[in-house]
Amino acid sequence: MIEVYLAIDFGSTYTKLTAINLNDREIIASTKALTTVEIDVMQGFDKAYGELLDIFDNKFGKNYIIKYRNACSSAAGGLKIVAVGLVPDLTTEATKIAALSAGARVIKTYAFALSDSDIEEIENLDYDILVLSGGTNGGNREYILKNARKIVESKIIKTVIVAGNEYVQDEIKEIFKNSKFEFFMSENVMPVVNKINAENLREIIREVFMKNIVKAKGMENVQKIVENIIMPTPAAVMKAAEILSDGTENIDGIGNVLVVDIGGATTDVHSIGKGLPKTNNIQLKGLEEPYSKRTVEGDLGMSYSSMALYEATTLNKIRAYLGRKESKISIKDSFKYREQNPNFIAEQEEDLLFNEMMAMICTEIATNRHAGVLECIYSPMGTIFSQSGKDLTDIKYIVGTGGIIANSRNPQKILELALYKEEDTLSLKPKYAKFLVDKEYILSAMGLLSKDFPDIALEIMKKNMIEV
Repeated sequence: MIEVYLAIDFGSTYTKLTAINLNDREIIASTKALTTVEIDVMQGFDKAYGELLDIFDNKFGKNYIIKYRNACSSAAGGLKIVAVGLVPDLTTEATKIAALSAGARVIKTYAFALSDSDIEEIENLDYDILVLSGGTNGGNREYILKNARKIVESKIIKTVIVAGNEYVQDEIKEIFKNSKFEFFMSENVMPVVNKINAENLREIIREVFMKNIVKAKGMENVQKIVENIIMPTPAAVMKAAEILSDGTENIDGIGNVLVVDIGGATTDVHSIGKGLPKTNNIQLKGLEEPYSKRTVEGDLGMSYSSMALYEATTLNKIRAYLGRKESKISIKDSFKYREQNPNFIAEQEEDLLFNEMMAMICTEIATNRHAGVLECIYSPMGTIFSQSGKDLTDIKYIVGTGGIIANSRNPQKILELALYKEEDTLSLKPKYAKFLVDKEYILSAMGLLSKDFPDIALEIMKKNMIEV
């Protein structure tokens, strides 16, 4: 009897099913259908699932059992978070980094004392969880307590996670105790200055997501056919990247990786590695970056945010990457058409080239924002350098995923834009990385699988990632 692990990804555009043969440690089949979140996500799932069962019956007859069914989700915009901290570059930024690593989108951040207009804005935002932080342990108490009272007195009805100064936890609990809020206490996301403590907050965000968010998005029927919505899709991709990079207890990984995931609405970038300064004459500026880092660029997408992508770049760059000169009007109309028709599938040669150009720009801008930079500082002791962000120069592999890269005829042309350029001398982007393509779009599935079967997940990724 063949034991099957079924990984389900309820994506913003497609619901993707990946079936893994646990006996032979290989992918049996994968199917997909449009995610029907506006109606009932089960309709899209049922279509993809029916196709998968047909494949099973043709291959195995009745000699199989689907032993595990687990899912991740980014349907209906995924997990959205509002972050409230103390100092913008410290606790607020630390909270944002932790939330992103949990697979969330941070749609708005606030710092210092919340004003009445801030509260009114938060009341009207579309999000799922409010994370309240502020103060190192034993540090500032005033702002987090003031903001907690302000939130309790407001019309906000979202789940709250408190991840600030642990010396005021008892007072915070008292403030929230008899309120309407579902609230959770986390370890301080920044217990000492410039040190991020993301793990506990990340785990609580994941637990809240599993407990509440899925139901809130009309996905209660999903629970009848899967064991669990384990995590948001971006968190599953991050988990897969960590396993691929670091390996497991029994199998070596491939080394530090950078994952570029281009979607219809966002471009996500994940990097695995310390990224610390390489020499003593380089000083680290600001927060120490997390080992596993994720950034989300909401203005870089192939459809839903294509007009934002148009605004984020230049006409000269668009023409250069297209390899031909088109009028400004026709270029802008092409971006606008993709935003207005998010299910558009490029088939004509000119549309394929246009999509390739868009993906190149998404890759370049997103990795520029993700990677660290050096700054020259002239002092009486001579020139020294300050590093902001992660040093990615020694990344071994750049992994491309997402529909545009998986289906591209020339994915290397897209992924090369993630590399360091000589003219950007202070950039800390990868210098000598090789390119791997997630051709079958399996990273999220392998992130799910790795929770129970890390060795199998790593073996499958090593077999299925295609070097270009």
